[in-house]
Amino acid sequence: MKAVLFALNAKYIHSSLAPWCLLAGVEAAGPAGVCAEVREGTVNEPERDVLARILDGEPDAVLFSCYLWNIRETLRLAAAVKAARPGAYVVLGGPEVSYNAGEVLAENPQVDYILSGEGERSVPMLLASLAAGRKPEEEAPPIPGLCARGFLSAPCVEEGAPPSPYAPAYLENLRGRIAYLETSRGCPYACAFCLSGRCGKPRWFPLEQAKRNILTLARSGAHTVKFIDRTFNAKPAHANAILAFILKHYGRDIPAGVCFHFELAGDILREETFALLEQAPQGAFQLEIGMQSFCEKTLAAVRRKTDTGVLKQNIRRLVAMGNMHVHIDLIAGLPHEDLRTFGESFNTGYALGAQMLQLGFLKLLHGAAMREEPEEFPCVFSEDPPYEVQKTPWLSPEELDVLRAAEDALERCYNSGRFLETAAYAMAAAGLSPFVFYCRLGAAGARHGTANIPLDDYTAFLYNWCAALPGIDKACLRDAMVRDRLATNSTGRLPQCLHVTDALLGRAVKRLAQNPATAPLPGVRRGVALLYGTRQVVFVDYTQKNPVTGRYLLHTRSIDNLFTE
Repeated sequence: MKAVLFALNAKYIHSSLAPWCLLAGVEAAGPAGVCAEVREGTVNEPERDVLARILDGEPDAVLFSCYLWNIRETLRLAAAVKAARPGAYVVLGGPEVSYNAGEVLAENPQVDYILSGEGERSVPMLLASLAAGRKPEEEAPPIPGLCARGFLSAPCVEEGAPPSPYAPAYLENLRGRIAYLETSRGCPYACAFCLSGRCGKPRWFPLEQAKRNILTLARSGAHTVKFIDRTFNAKPAHANAILAFILKHYGRDIPAGVCFHFELAGDILREETFALLEQAPQGAFQLEIGMQSFCEKTLAAVRRKTDTGVLKQNIRRLVAMGNMHVHIDLIAGLPHEDLRTFGESFNTGYALGAQMLQLGFLKLLHGAAMREEPEEFPCVFSEDPPYEVQKTPWLSPEELDVLRAAEDALERCYNSGRFLETAAYAMAAAGLSPFVFYCRLGAAGARHGTANIPLDDYTAFLYNWCAALPGIDKACLRDAMVRDRLATNSTGRLPQCLHVTDALLGRAVKRLAQNPATAPLPGVRRGVALLYGTRQVVFVDYTQKNPVTGRYLLHTRSIDNLFTE
């Protein structure tokens, strides 16, 4: 039997780990008469191209990994596979079908089986049964997690460590894309909006195995190694041992420039972990910290235990280290959070100074308590993926639209890193809180139609909108925006809206070149501009970005002193 283990990724840069884990399970079990291989695609590819890749070699079974971001396209592909090869078995697995298997089977006649939960053991058992011509639902012992029409099983939760997916074929297929690494499964929390807590109690894999995998992935050519442990520091000794190992080998066995990404619970960080994180080379670590909300009533309602005071203190401490990109997030649409209280959470999160503040929207996932217990968690949500919230007792559809527009403005100005100084100046000068600023900017952007406009056009829109705010000095606004553009655009070119014709600029460029301390580097592009609010010349040499902020280093000289140096 020829089997294809297939995953449809959101982008090419992503490399799905799941089918390789399943392949490792198949190879470890060695089912008789079964030959399996992994194939991948992206949701942005033409369906005919992806289908041809799946059907190459005429497989007898195709197993699809199903997620929130690919379920619609995956079901279409499954139907196309069945139409092209009616005798082939179509099998689904993954979080998007593990808790609603009966519904998926009833609505999709092209699907023969669903394997719910973990699959390293169930996939080889299913393939062995099919290869032998038996009915999988009649196997004894039963295949864990197997679901068929009229036959449903609970999601499979295994024990111990699964076989390693990092075979030579995986590393060859990686080709510099993001590499994913898990050193544990399960989650100690039981958040009502999440599935991680339903995957069993946390279990940690052997440290020696984790260390071998770290070295393998770091030397694979991948620029980012992302740990997919749901709460990396839930077991501090385990987390600290991994951090210490990376630090010990970084720049030697681990190539300098590789970045490791971790998801942490910020309020349970310990001093030993802080001490290790502080030692990290700049850009070697990225931290993602889920806050969800700072509203205590909301956190209690979604069953998330968080000490918000400690959380804020710890995030500030991490940001102050300056050597790591820190990503924090909020979720709009949670219980008991209206526009006012969400605004308070937003302002609190923004003030922490992380490099990214993600404003996400509640998604009612199959299997999550917020979907399965509507009496306790009343809300209206889309019936189609990604099942996003549309209305709650605390937020109207119109208010959610306000937040979606604010999210767009936040992404463009803050999370992109492109207009940090502009936004900071405008908020301070106009006396606006971050939440009010981004809500108003987002609403103006929606009216103006900024969704797909070029960066230079958005720069002009942002300048004109900020210039109309009370308390704004246009020269100081331009200074901030010039600095932002020079720091984030390596062409060194300013958009037309920031151009000022001034012979002094040419003289300043010449003077900088004449001074050995400020002369441009050979072969390196330079950007230069005059700042009129502060009477300075600003210049930047585009050599290397700060790996934490993504910005180039700016230098300034007083215009009045430039010609006397």
